[in-house]
Amino acid sequence: MDANRFIDLLLFAIPSLLTGLIAYYFFKEHTKNEDGRRRFLLKKDLQVNALPMRLQAYERMVLFLERITPSSLLIRISPMSSNKEAYEALIIQSIEQEFEHNLTQQIYVSEKCWSIINAAKNATIQLIRKASLLEKTDSANKLREVILMEMMERRSPSDAALSFIKEEVSELW
Repeated sequence: MDANRFIDLLLFAIPSLLTGLIAYYFFKEHTKNEDGRRRFLLKKDLQVNALPMRLQAYERMVLFLERITPSSLLIRISPMSSNKEAYEALIIQSIEQEFEHNLTQQIYVSEKCWSIINAAKNATIQLIRKASLLEKTDSANKLREVILMEMMERRSPSDAALSFIKEEVSELW
């Protein structure tokens, strides 16, 4: 009789265990899906809130690149004397100040974008320094002339960075 009772107990227990395991599996999947849904909604809300800030950062970086374009710099910053070294230092200081003013924007743009912007800044400074080292550059006004002539022959270092920013912003839509 104990064997029959044991078998009866098993016959009642097995469906209960199966039902319990199936319920556990479905509850676990439901919880996992709910967590995924919550994460998705949270990420979506964060993106909605962060998008205006990201766009503003891209705008500021475009403004920075436009301001450090050599032709723009030379129009905005006039030499105070004919000393080319003083003028070179003044232009480079202006670029560095603009850059430092926009340092915080790097948290809103991609790392690659920030690297390209930094490279454009450094290339602009190099262009100014190379122009200053030329023998024919003997005064501040001559330095301006040499840099402007260089810009007529090739693209500004900022142009590539501007193109990259435009491409990256277009991917946000």
